[in-house]
Amino acid sequence: MSHQDDDAARILVVDDEQVIREILADFLSMEGFVVRTAADGSEALVELSRTHYDLVLTDLKMPKMGGLELLQAIQKHTPNVVTVIMTGFGTVETAIDAMKKGAYDYILKPFKVEEVVHTIRRGLEKQRLRAENIRLKEALSLYKVSEAIASSLSLEQVLTTVVDSALHEVGADHVVVMLKDGHGGFYERINVSHERLPYTVDELGSLDPAALLDFFREDRPLRAHGRKKTAPFFLDPPESPECVSLVVTRLRIRGEIIGFLGAIAYTRGKRFDEGQRKLLSIVSNRASAAIENARLYEDLQSTFRQTIRGLASAIDKMDRYTAGHSERVAGYAQVLAIKLGMGDDQQEIVRQSALMHDIGKIGCVMNLNKPGKMSQEEYEVFKRHPDFGRDILEPIAFLHPLIPGVYLHHERWDGVGYPLGLKAQEIPIIARIISVADTYDAMTSDRAYRKALPHEIAVAEIERCSGSQFDPDVAHPFVEAIEVEREVRLERGERVPE
Repeated sequence: MSHQDDDAARILVVDDEQVIREILADFLSMEGFVVRTAADGSEALVELSRTHYDLVLTDLKMPKMGGLELLQAIQKHTPNVVTVIMTGFGTVETAIDAMKKGAYDYILKPFKVEEVVHTIRRGLEKQRLRAENIRLKEALSLYKVSEAIASSLSLEQVLTTVVDSALHEVGADHVVVMLKDGHGGFYERINVSHERLPYTVDELGSLDPAALLDFFREDRPLRAHGRKKTAPFFLDPPESPECVSLVVTRLRIRGEIIGFLGAIAYTRGKRFDEGQRKLLSIVSNRASAAIENARLYEDLQSTFRQTIRGLASAIDKMDRYTAGHSERVAGYAQVLAIKLGMGDDQQEIVRQSALMHDIGKIGCVMNLNKPGKMSQEEYEVFKRHPDFGRDILEPIAFLHPLIPGVYLHHERWDGVGYPLGLKAQEIPIIARIISVADTYDAMTSDRAYRKALPHEIAVAEIERCSGSQFDPDVAHPFVEAIEVEREVRLERGERVPE
């Protein structure tokens, strides 16, 4: 005989005869199983909704709800539970029919307890093997997840794919992704719960990275069930709801832990199996390299942006009159993008493109801010700076979204701009936005050949050129947005064009 422990298989005995229920409960408990009983199918369903069971041993004929109806309900709501039917000689055909509908086996009454135990052990072993092997459906979804992870250099996309896999393939109620913070600790990068949960993320508690690191020092898998076993891994073990099952896998690069993926269940009766843990472990392995690549790519992007920004700043500092021009144009363009209702991603593209709109001037070997008008020859050189800007950004793939604004911000609504002579809607919206922002800042800033124009005159000029130089649907919103922006900045005590 073996003693019961927290990992012992849980069995629900369902029979309308109390004597049979008690005999089976006593013998199975002595065999080391955790046993509960129910008098009929409907009572059994209530019990199954309350807690997790590995196997249901049920009589075929019972009042209220019989074994067949119970089997159908189990197949629908908790298909991983093994069902064994008990029946008399007269209903063997019905028992065989039950097996066709999903029952594992049947036992004839009157039975020998040893035969019952043997059948139960075989059923539980089959369930264990099934749980430990990733099934074809899971393998296919794992392949799709792996493909999605491998094809992305976006950290956000990689993590979204990982979280979707935990929520939908594994059936987690709550998913937490923790990543190294670069200072020797970990931070919560993602903390999301399934929409079915009636709790906010704040009510669900946080995983404790120190406890996880300590656990994984022995290089063992983490799959725990019940409050007692899972509580040590939470920073503040949630008072409510109770964590009923937990799986945590490591994100590792060259043996070093760079993060954790946690799948948490709060739904009564939910219990992550070994196959689901293996699936999450494989997803974590795939994601680890992708996360590292995405971070390296983000670092590379940041380096490129800083370099380009430095070049743009160097252009602005060619003399004192243009200092800060690109930064101001970027600010005005972003204000306009917000006014036009653009999303956050598009706003950022507009801002960065505006910041770099004059980068091509680095190829113009001439004094861009000499007093007086440019000669025709100088003007032709100046007109080439959009081409130079495009050529500078072209080799850098992730900066391609910025090219339309850099290359085409000197196009005009009426079609007489440069470098392509595009007209109206042919001009990308990003270029139409920068065109207005650039012109406003040029007019309201001092130049070597003239003093800054007053704000009112600059705004009137933009209104006057609406429909010729500027897109009316961009120029008018700009005038409205800049007035509001001026008021906000004045209230903050900041300097604005007079």
